[in-house]
Amino acid sequence: MTSATLPGRAALPDVQAAPAASPIRPMAGLVGIFLAAMMAGLNNRVGALALADVRGALGFGLDDASWISTAYTAGELIAMPFAAWFAITLSLRRFHGWMVATCALLAVLMPFAQDLNLLLWLRFLQGISSGTLIPILMMAALKFLPPHIRLHGLALYAMTATFAPNLAIWLAGQWTDGIADWRWVYWQIVPVAVVASLLVNWGLPRDVIQMDRFKRANWLGMAVGMPALGLITVALDQGVRLDWFNSPLIVVALLAGVALLFVYLLTEWYHPSPFLKLQILGRRNLALGCTLFIFLLVILLSGSLLPAGYLAQVQNYRSMQTAPIGLIVALPQLVLGSVVAMFLYQKWVDARVVFALGLALIALACLSGARLAADWTWEQFAFAQALQAFGQPMAVVSMLFLITSVVQPEEGPYISGTINALRAFGSLLGSAMVGQFTMVRARFHAEMLLDHAGLVSSSLSNPPESSQLMAIIGQQSLVLSTADAYRVLGILALLAIPLVLRLTHIPAPDLRAASTSSPAASSTSHG
Repeated sequence: MTSATLPGRAALPDVQAAPAASPIRPMAGLVGIFLAAMMAGLNNRVGALALADVRGALGFGLDDASWISTAYTAGELIAMPFAAWFAITLSLRRFHGWMVATCALLAVLMPFAQDLNLLLWLRFLQGISSGTLIPILMMAALKFLPPHIRLHGLALYAMTATFAPNLAIWLAGQWTDGIADWRWVYWQIVPVAVVASLLVNWGLPRDVIQMDRFKRANWLGMAVGMPALGLITVALDQGVRLDWFNSPLIVVALLAGVALLFVYLLTEWYHPSPFLKLQILGRRNLALGCTLFIFLLVILLSGSLLPAGYLAQVQNYRSMQTAPIGLIVALPQLVLGSVVAMFLYQKWVDARVVFALGLALIALACLSGARLAADWTWEQFAFAQALQAFGQPMAVVSMLFLITSVVQPEEGPYISGTINALRAFGSLLGSAMVGQFTMVRARFHAEMLLDHAGLVSSSLSNPPESSQLMAIIGQQSLVLSTADAYRVLGILALLAIPLVLRLTHIPAPDLRAASTSSPAASSTSHG
């Protein structure tokens, strides 16, 4: 297209065409947002993995210290549905800077908190500030990136679910066994926070605060929704330890949380300026995709929680010894997410098929892991983890493409809050379900093994001592229950495939049209 073809502009000389804005600064800002989101993911996971060392260093009891992780997770889940709204209202650059600074400042202070209640409050506040950072990454990718590179931005977001949880195993080992200074469990985020703040401060524009939005917001919904999400977190995170409905605390937290959540969603549905626009879930790919997202978050525990838990309980591995199984999955994600994005941009590729193949690889990894025995070390998990490394980005990036392709850029904040609230909830629900399942199956296998031992002990010339027998039964019950969990998650992955194929087909965006409509392309054509 030339300038002569534009009505009303033929007489304008080419020298008056506005130069294309340089993409360097916005991209630097996006990199800063990505680093902050990865920092948030690592802050959560490393803190949970190194909790035993933190507890020992500060002299806290096992039950009391378990609330440290619950406090952080509650703050994270509370913040996620509202993060995008505050980022738009206060300006992305300003709000992001405040949250990163708060998160880093609390990280500096936490190792000096000797009182458990103080540490719980600090960790809760850090969870709130950290919980805003991951939704901002998705919002920025949807809002600012043009279609021909947007999927690469979503691949960066996917790394918060595939890269960060697995890299955290190695990092936790570095701080507790390598450097052997548990304070770095909290201090690790400070250098990343500084770099992320500098990039965001330089790269993003200085937008003004939109004060008029405060008058229109659903403050009643927020006042109800925040305690609802906090109570549900308490119920799910502490349920296994406190034996669920045998605990009055869990019963009250779950009933009150669900009731308040219903009220919150009701206010969001009818409010003219909601934090979450629930009506968009009427679109097929969003409703079915969000359901699949929860399934996927549960299934992904087969690549991190199960092998790490097995090695810790059966082989008495520390985080440093378990780190290889995490790195096998984590390191390939540095390139595989973008590789999957490149495939999805090809016209002949169906994202639903890529999603299904990713689930099939994860199911195959689960079936491989289900063969485990009591003598397995991390080397025996290598094949299953390699399958996870390929399957996870294929599933997660394809799912994000299918969901977000039915969303307009201006709806990015709504879908960002919805998906990230589901992300935190799905991880909580999955951990609770897998933890409860393995505990129940371990008890079942222990009873069966004990009965069998009682039947055959009379025929043995030299039966084992009772303490030795109980140790063997305890070990084998853990092995068998972990194998059962692998099988269930593998079957769940296979059952999700028909649901994936029912998603609406989304063709790849026309990259040629997207590139010619960009400012740079328009400027070139006017020359």
